[in-house]
Amino acid sequence: YHIGDISPRFCGCSALQLCQERAAAEGLGSCNKALSYLGQDYEALRQKCLQTGTLFKDEEFPACPSALGYQDLGPYSFKTQGIVWKRPTTLFINKLSHCGSCVFAGDCWLLAAIASLTLNPDVLHRVVPEAQSFQEDYAGIFHFQFWQYGEWVDVVVDDRLPTKNGELLFVHSEEGNEFWSALLEKAYAKLNGSYEALAGGSTIEGFEDFTGGISESYDLRRAPANLYQIVQKALRAGSLLGCSIDVTRAAETEAITSLKLVKGHAYSVTAAEEVYYRGQPEKLVRLRNPWGEVEWTGAWSDNAPEWNYIDPKQKQALDKQVDDGEFWMAFSDFQRQFTRLEICNLTPDTQTSNQVNKWDLTMFSGQWIRGSTAGGCQNYPATYWINPQFKIRLDEPDDDHEGGLNEPCCTILVGLMQKNRRRQKRMGEGLLSIGYSLYQVQFVPHCRQSGNIHLNRAFFTRNQPVARSETYINLREVSSRFKLPKGEYLIVPSTFEPYKNGEFCLRIFSEKKSASNAFYLNILNMFSVQDCEVTATELQTILNRVLAKSKYHYLIHAECSSEVRAEMMRHKVVLWSTIDTYTSISHPRISHMKDGLVTAMSMICVLPMPSGFVLNNQVQQSIAIRYACSKMTIDFDGFVACMIRLETLFKVFHLLDKEKSGVVRLSLAEVRLVRLMYYVVNLQ
Repeated sequence: YHIGDISPRFCGCSALQLCQERAAAEGLGSCNKALSYLGQDYEALRQKCLQTGTLFKDEEFPACPSALGYQDLGPYSFKTQGIVWKRPTTLFINKLSHCGSCVFAGDCWLLAAIASLTLNPDVLHRVVPEAQSFQEDYAGIFHFQFWQYGEWVDVVVDDRLPTKNGELLFVHSEEGNEFWSALLEKAYAKLNGSYEALAGGSTIEGFEDFTGGISESYDLRRAPANLYQIVQKALRAGSLLGCSIDVTRAAETEAITSLKLVKGHAYSVTAAEEVYYRGQPEKLVRLRNPWGEVEWTGAWSDNAPEWNYIDPKQKQALDKQVDDGEFWMAFSDFQRQFTRLEICNLTPDTQTSNQVNKWDLTMFSGQWIRGSTAGGCQNYPATYWINPQFKIRLDEPDDDHEGGLNEPCCTILVGLMQKNRRRQKRMGEGLLSIGYSLYQVQFVPHCRQSGNIHLNRAFFTRNQPVARSETYINLREVSSRFKLPKGEYLIVPSTFEPYKNGEFCLRIFSEKKSASNAFYLNILNMFSVQDCEVTATELQTILNRVLAKSKYHYLIHAECSSEVRAEMMRHKVVLWSTIDTYTSISHPRISHMKDGLVTAMSMICVLPMPSGFVLNNQVQQSIAIRYACSKMTIDFDGFVACMIRLETLFKVFHLLDKEKSGVVRLSLAEVRLVRLMYYVVNLQ
């Protein structure tokens, strides 16, 4: 656990968090070692079925109405009447195929994302693992792998599919005996809670879950001047590029234009090359129609006259690159004929080729917590600064200087993604409107942790962002590309309105390596320990005597709370100077206290002090859950008890950090000793 990054997380860790840390250390969750979703091991379950001679039935996602949905596809909906769950072997018998191009019925976002998988065999085989069949060692069990917020998960399903009138109800191939797409959809529905949870979305969302990449979307009518360079770089980095022609009405879907382009149809961009045409440079792009037919007939198409006016050797080289369904066209025609370009930039671990220029990836996870770290956008200056803050440092400029910039700059892609919102749809939770801003900063050493500070309201009052997401919008992810001078930057992700709860992950793709630190909210700080000791009874007497003479006399009850008494009896080390500091910090500096209560947000305002420690927002959330009431207020008794526990935990951390490196690594067995050490430290 890195103090310099997120402080000693061990102070607020749970058994689940420890397991996650251990899993990460063992490489679990990477694209080569996916986590078993819900603890279901595909091979173990499959072997058990083969040994018992039974077909697998998934108890975690049973073939019943709850798997279909909760409202439109709920148990009382007419849409779900007459549905029968059937295995493909009762419909058709065929090998689970991933080869060739599959054209699916329908035009929803998930269909387009699934169809795009067929364009990249490496990605397809990762999502749909090979060696799955309805014949050899068939056990009615299949598995698929998806990227979920920084981790790859392996999802197991049985092959009971919902049918109505003898036909598959949802995704299906026009080839009646191919079922991998329907099984993939079922696994994705399981991951998100139900089939109905998949309603509404964008192709980008599905594509990111199939690749783990960050996507960009460009309106070709308003494309940046350096779009061609962006396309070339994306192709060199192994990114996946797609384009389409928007339709204005349903009747236009898959209509073919006079130049043989298909509207509302997904094409892939496979190359971008410059040629000399009649002595002038000409930018070309190569596109692929997944149908394998119906190709562009305009300039630079097959056998077009333009090819007669370029270097024959170059023409021959470009001809060799073209497969069936592929064609070249001028980039200027591409921008006129097509309306949208989407780029999915793949993570370094997703790339299988060593010949591509891989992006460098930095990722953070965080939360917006009502009354704590949910500060809203800049329209709310009183709370904006309490949002989570993340620092990155850009040291190495790009190798080229496209875009007309005079100074060397660094290209980064910043993507902010909100987590698990589809699973929460059945609880009435929708997507939040999210966005982020970047500020150029010059950090200075702060106590013992260089740069580990959380910038306050004054900073955001005086400084404007140097870059930001285009707009706050209720999409799962907002992403943008920036070119910034070398230096240090602070990224502040937020919801549009304050007090909105949500989890997020923030990803930064950079062309060159970037250094980063995560900064969460400073909540509480530790104070120096002295040698005096008091009992719980003495503590009660001292506090009552001192506070009775001040305007805060109402802060202490007639007797200390049971928790404070219990803590004092165990610790025997509540210090007068510390209590005096607690009192002076937590009350005179809060002008809006009522009835001896302090809000969790007010604690943020008054507690950051130079102590060498900064707690993360997970600890803050635990504090709010444990000590705050439903109105997010904390009384003084709870405040004192909380500070005592935190102070002791930091002592334990110092004991465990024998090398004074700021890092403590614990096995699960060692965690059991921490609680014992918690008491031993206090007895010293």
